[in-house]
Amino acid sequence: MDGGDSRRKPVVEDIIARRGDNLHSLTPIIGSVILIVIAACALWVSQWASAHEVQVAALAVTGALSCVALIWLAVDIYQSGRNRRTLRRLAEFTETEPGFCFICDDSGRLYHANAAARSRFQPAKGEALAQLLRDVFASSEGILYRLWQKSLTTGYAIEDVTSHSEGFRIYVRRFSDDAVLWRLESEAQRSAGTVRSDLPLMSLGRNGAILYMNAAARSLVGGRAKRLEDVFVDLPLRPGGVHHLSNTDGEQRVLVQSSDIGAGRVELVLSPIATETDPEDSVGTFDGLPVPLLKVSPDGAILRANPEARRMLDLGSTTAPGQLAEHMEGLGRAIKDWLQEAADGRGLHRSEFLRLTRADREVFVQVTLNRVIEDGEKRLVAVLNDATELKTLEAQFVQSQKMQAIGQLAGGVAHDFNNLLTAISGHCDLLLLRHDQGDPDYGDLVQINQNANRAAALVGQLLAFSRKQTMQPEVLDLRDTLSDLAHLLNRLVGEKVRLTLRHDPALPPVRGDRRQLEQVMMNLVVNARDAMPEGGEILVETERRILREPLKRDRAVVAPGTYVSVRVIDEGVGIPADKLQKVFEPFFTTKRTGEGTGLGLSTVYGIVKQTGGFIFVDSVVGQGTCFTLMLPAHEVVAAKAAPVAIKEEARLPQKGSGVVLLVEDEAPVRAFAARALRLRGYTVIEAETAEDALKTLDDEKLAVDVFVTDVVMPGMDGPTWVRKARESRPDTRVVFVSGYAEDAFGEGSEAIPNSVFLPKPFSLSELTETVHQQLN
Repeated sequence: MDGGDSRRKPVVEDIIARRGDNLHSLTPIIGSVILIVIAACALWVSQWASAHEVQVAALAVTGALSCVALIWLAVDIYQSGRNRRTLRRLAEFTETEPGFCFICDDSGRLYHANAAARSRFQPAKGEALAQLLRDVFASSEGILYRLWQKSLTTGYAIEDVTSHSEGFRIYVRRFSDDAVLWRLESEAQRSAGTVRSDLPLMSLGRNGAILYMNAAARSLVGGRAKRLEDVFVDLPLRPGGVHHLSNTDGEQRVLVQSSDIGAGRVELVLSPIATETDPEDSVGTFDGLPVPLLKVSPDGAILRANPEARRMLDLGSTTAPGQLAEHMEGLGRAIKDWLQEAADGRGLHRSEFLRLTRADREVFVQVTLNRVIEDGEKRLVAVLNDATELKTLEAQFVQSQKMQAIGQLAGGVAHDFNNLLTAISGHCDLLLLRHDQGDPDYGDLVQINQNANRAAALVGQLLAFSRKQTMQPEVLDLRDTLSDLAHLLNRLVGEKVRLTLRHDPALPPVRGDRRQLEQVMMNLVVNARDAMPEGGEILVETERRILREPLKRDRAVVAPGTYVSVRVIDEGVGIPADKLQKVFEPFFTTKRTGEGTGLGLSTVYGIVKQTGGFIFVDSVVGQGTCFTLMLPAHEVVAAKAAPVAIKEEARLPQKGSGVVLLVEDEAPVRAFAARALRLRGYTVIEAETAEDALKTLDDEKLAVDVFVTDVVMPGMDGPTWVRKARESRPDTRVVFVSGYAEDAFGEGSEAIPNSVFLPKPFSLSELTETVHQQLN
C-alpha cells in the first residue's frame, strides 16, 4: 500500500498541473480576442476624433483592458482552486474503494487510478483508458464510447458487460468536461459485498496490501490498516485456521476463511472466537450457526456435527455420528472417493444431492464441501441444505414426462401392431372360409385366430394407458353395472376371499364405456385378491360426493362439482411408500415373475383418465390398500320420451353390390380388405394414398358408392381427402378405419356426415357388415 500511496501523489499533482494548464491556456486566447476587439474599436474611433481625444480614448482602453485582465485572473485562480479541490476530494474518495476507479478527461486520458486499479492494471500517466482495458474487454473502445455517449444525455451510465475472462459492471459519471469517473466492479466483488456485508471482511492485493476493509473489519481491528502485519501477529495465514489479531483491546482470536475473487485478489472473512472457546476448537461459531454443518475427515469419519446437523440426521445429542456413508446414499460412487477428491482440492464448492438414510421419512440434502487446514491436517466442512421439496418437484416433473413419453410410445406401437393383427386375423378369416371343421388344418387356423384376438386385447391395454383406445360412452348407473358384474367377480376372487358391495341409494349416473369400466373393476378386484393370499374381505363401496372447493391430492386438482366415488378396499399386505407412486406405471409390478404383466393398473389409470375421472391410492403396509375412483356425475336432462321404433335386425346377405373405393397405405391390410369385399360381391377400387384416390375420382364417369379409408396415412390424411372428394360427390358414404382411437380425428369426423368408424383390428364379417349397413 505504501508503494501505492507514493505513486498516488505525483498522479494527483499531475491532475492539478494539467487542469491548471488547461485553464491558463484559455487566458491568452480570450485576452487576445478582447485586445483585437478593443483595437478595432479604437481604430474606428480614430477616424472621427482628434489627437487629444485619441489619447484619452487610448488611456481608457488601457484601463479597461487592465480591469478585464485582473477580473479574469481572479476568476481563473478561483476556478482552478475549486477544480483542484474537487479533483482531490474525488481522488481521495475513490482511493479505498474495492472497485477499480479511474478519473479521466473527456477524451479518456487517465488522471488518477485508485489503489485497487493501480494494483490490478499498473496504469501510466496520461494513458488512454481504452488501451488500459484491452486485456479485460475484447472491444474496450466500443464499450467505453457507448457508455460515454449515454452519459452525455443523463450525466451517468451503467451497464453489465461480460468479458472473455470475467463479468464487470461499468459505471461512468460526468462531473465536468475534464473530470469523468469510471468505476469497474467484478461479479466476485458484487457477490462478496452482498453475501458477507455483515461479517468482518477485507480484500488483499497481489503484494499483500489491504485494499479494502468493510465497517465490521475496521471496527474489529480498531481502524484502517494497510498491510497484513499490521493486523495479525502470527503470520503467515492458514486458510481455515485460527489466528490472533491485535486491536485496541489486545489480541482477538479469529477464524480466517479466504477465497479468490479474481484479478489476483483474495478476500478474507474473519469470524471472531469468544475467549472462553476451547483453544483446540478451530471452528469458532460452528455450533451457533443456524445451518447444518459437519466437520469430516477425508476418510469419511464425522468429527463433529452441530445441533442443526444432528436434527437433520436424526442423531441424539450424545450419539456418535460415525461415518458419513452411514447417513447418506445415492451419490453414484463411493463417498470416500468424493471426500478424498475434495480434500485434494478438486470439486470444491460444487453441490451434490444425496438421500439421507432415515427410517422415518425420505429426506434429500444438498451437500457443499469446503476444505480447511486444522493443525496441519486437511479437514472438510460440509454444509447441508434440505432439498427434499426440490427433489420431490423434480421427481414429479420427470414422472410426468416419463408417463407422457410412454403413452406416446404405447400409442404408436399399438397403431402399428393393430395393422399387423388386422392382416393376420383377416387372412386367417379368409382361410377359414375354405376349410370346414373336418379339415386337419381347421384347428390350427382357429388357434391363430384366437391368439390374434388375445394380442388385440393386449394392444387394447396399451391404448388404454395412452388414452387412445376406442370408446363407446353411454349413461350408466354403476349400481346396476356392478350388480351385473358381481357374479363374475365372485368367481374371480375364489373361496378364501369375501366380496362385499355397498351402494349409495342416491347415486347419480355417470357417462362412460361400460366394457372398459367393467375392466377397471375386474383389475382392481383381482389385485386386491392377490394382495390377500390368506384370504379376507374386499369391499366395493360407491358414494355420491359433492365438492364445494377444489380437492388437491397428490399432483392432481379435482374441480368442484358432483362426483361418483368408487372405493375398492382390501385387507392385504399393503404397498410400501417408495413404490406407491409407481403402481400406475406400465410393466411395474410387485408380483413375482410370471404372476403379472404390470399392465393392470396402468390400464385402469388410462381408462379412468380417458373417462374424465381421477384415481387415488392409499396404503398401509400390513393393513391393506384402498383405491378411490372419482368419476364426474352425468347430469340427465329431462325430456319427453320419444317412442322408440323397434328396428328389426337385418340379416346380412351373402352377396352385396356396389362400388367401394378402398384407400389404405398398409399393403397387407389393403389386400385382405379388398379380397373380403370382393368375396361379398362388391366392386373394389384400390388406392395406396389419398392423392391416388383423388386422382381416381377425377374421372367423373366413375361411380363410387362408399369410401373405405384409413385415417392416418403418409401425406394427406383420411378426413382431409374425404372432404375434398365430397365437394363433387356429396352423397358418398364413408367408412373410416384406424388403429388409433376414434377421437384422433373427432373434430374432423363431426364435419363429415354419413360416416362411421371401424377400429382395427377388424374381422372379415365386421368389415363387410359395416359396408353393407352404409350402403343400405
